[in-house]
Amino acid sequence: MHKDRYLGTDPQSLPLARELYDTMRAYPIISPHGHVDPLLLLENKPFTNPVELLITPDHYLTRMLMSQGIGLEQLQGDPLEAWKLFAENWKLFRSTPSRIWMHEIFSSLFDIYELLTPESAEHIYQRINERLTEPDFTPQALFKRFDIEVLATTDATSQPLDTHAQLATLDLGGRVIPTFRPDDVSDPERADWRNSIDSLAAATGESCDSFAGFLEALRIRRKYFKDHGATATDHGVLNPQTLNLAKNDKEKLFKQLLSGQIAPEASATFRAVMLLEHARMASDDGLVMQLHPGSLRDYSSGIASLYGKDKGFDIPVTTTYVRELRALLEEVGFHPNFRMVIFTLDESVYSRELAPLAGAYPSIRLGPPWWFHDSLNGMERWRDAITETAGFYNTVGFIDDTRAFCSIPVRHDVARRFDAGYLSREVSRHRLTKEEALEVAGDIAYKLSKDFFNL
Repeated sequence: MHKDRYLGTDPQSLPLARELYDTMRAYPIISPHGHVDPLLLLENKPFTNPVELLITPDHYLTRMLMSQGIGLEQLQGDPLEAWKLFAENWKLFRSTPSRIWMHEIFSSLFDIYELLTPESAEHIYQRINERLTEPDFTPQALFKRFDIEVLATTDATSQPLDTHAQLATLDLGGRVIPTFRPDDVSDPERADWRNSIDSLAAATGESCDSFAGFLEALRIRRKYFKDHGATATDHGVLNPQTLNLAKNDKEKLFKQLLSGQIAPEASATFRAVMLLEHARMASDDGLVMQLHPGSLRDYSSGIASLYGKDKGFDIPVTTTYVRELRALLEEVGFHPNFRMVIFTLDESVYSRELAPLAGAYPSIRLGPPWWFHDSLNGMERWRDAITETAGFYNTVGFIDDTRAFCSIPVRHDVARRFDAGYLSREVSRHRLTKEEALEVAGDIAYKLSKDFFNL
């Protein structure tokens, strides 16, 4: 691996880029949003094989394989044969972030520097397999090795959080905290919506037969999450529409939905109402609100039926924010206790909508390039589009948003390398001084996330 990878190619900027990167790499990892299963860390079982470790949990990989007609069932069974199949199709990932992350994992975790090919597949598989049997390759040992200060998981409304409570008693070298994600009770069109309402009532002892009782139950759960270390909530919505509805109308709508009259228009209204209600609660209890709109989940019903949810067939849709968030911002946009991080899968709104919003409202920060745009090119497009209006300090640094545990440190490292190169070019263009760039580097790598997420 080239020592200056992703730092840029301008020989005049490279010395400063190296210095900036050295500054950034010294910081521990703050991961305020992700999808690692906390049970993985608590059970601390050795990883079984390279497929379980690197391929199965990474939907970026399985999605691309599916695009060539390779089903998930072909990755099951004999793991060595699955690995060979993966190697035969490794060419699919050329110039993708998945290729970058995988080779970074190979080199940083396993001291493997050769390319994955059909010829090298078995040799690489065996080398990884040998390392997985060593005591320093358990999840807890890797957590310390990765220098993770905080890892936030994503947890459903009525999740007991017993795993987090047990993890809090262990010496991991850092913290594992939950994140409150109430999507299951906020969207009536979800198949599990009514059951999730019942689970919420059971978990809190609060009747959810009325909208007022439902909101009180949510407040109880939010406090429960805070008591277990949570500092944020997360909301995965199709669009960020918010609506301020009269109290009587909200009760009427809720009772209609509970009765089973779940029409698309009523469901959309309820989602918009709930997004504002979640924001109101955030202004009360201080949990940072993360907004992830714009993904049409489980787009292929056949794939969802065959393999289950979240198997790589979520597709971005056009998403706008200014009109949709106005009701929310009119009410809590300047509330001193309200904080919101906005993500998007629609790059067309970076400079037109999101940067102007974050550049005006003290409660708003922009999340980094998300999902399909979490790439070197995506990071550059994002920085170029938002910095002139929102600057660096209306963002929250890098967020890995991954369920692939071993990719966490390499994703942060790649982002730090990119930002070091970007800042060095800003200095060479006389837009920043070296001293300013060094300060921004530390803030992007660590302080922005730590401060805004109250970590």
